[in-house]
Amino acid sequence: LDWGRDTFGTTISEGYGQTEMTLMLLNSPEWFPVRPGTCGRACPGRKDAIVDNEGNLLPTGVEGQIAGLRHDPIVMLEYWRNPEATAKKFAGDWLLTGDLGRIDEQGYVFFKSRDDDVITSGGYRIGPGEIEECLMRHPAVAMVGVVGVPDKVRTEIVKAFVQLRPEIVGTDSLKADLANFVKTRLAAHEYPREVEFVAELPLTTTGKIMRRELRRLDAERKSGNGQG
Repeated sequence: LDWGRDTFGTTISEGYGQTEMTLMLLNSPEWFPVRPGTCGRACPGRKDAIVDNEGNLLPTGVEGQIAGLRHDPIVMLEYWRNPEATAKKFAGDWLLTGDLGRIDEQGYVFFKSRDDDVITSGGYRIGPGEIEECLMRHPAVAMVGVVGVPDKVRTEIVKAFVQLRPEIVGTDSLKADLANFVKTRLAAHEYPREVEFVAELPLTTTGKIMRRELRRLDAERKSGNGQG
């Protein structure tokens, strides 16, 4: 938002949706005050909620699945010739986005992470997005992907795959600095206990980090090194 104001002199509107349910949330000054750090509020005429996996409504401030009303005209009818996948996508009156988040008293939705990207470490549920955003503020980092990797004690630990800026050389001291950078800005349990430098990160055609590929890469390397 700051970049848009500095570059174009205006507040950029943001929207949230997915293929199965088009534009549902809106952060746009044309409709209501923009709230940085959120996905915005339900578009006029839309109905959103935070629900559990059975489609039960959750209270304000409680984390759950971001969902849209099943019978809204913007919601898909079904996956073509795939009734099993269709059934998994709906719970009661709601379409489950697969995204975790929470909603505040004013109706603004805060995105946490994809449900299948959540890291379970030492009893905590950790979203990778906030850690990635934090690391992107470090001057040495060009791009970063964060995943959970298996750990015998904590179930999983946070691992950061870091693509450095071209002029930066990766060192062990820089790894420690990146971990401490997160530790001093986020909750103590969120810092990456492992940092790996990579030449590039695997991306989808739309530019999203392929975290599943990062988890596979970690497993392959540790298996090859005799660590797992």
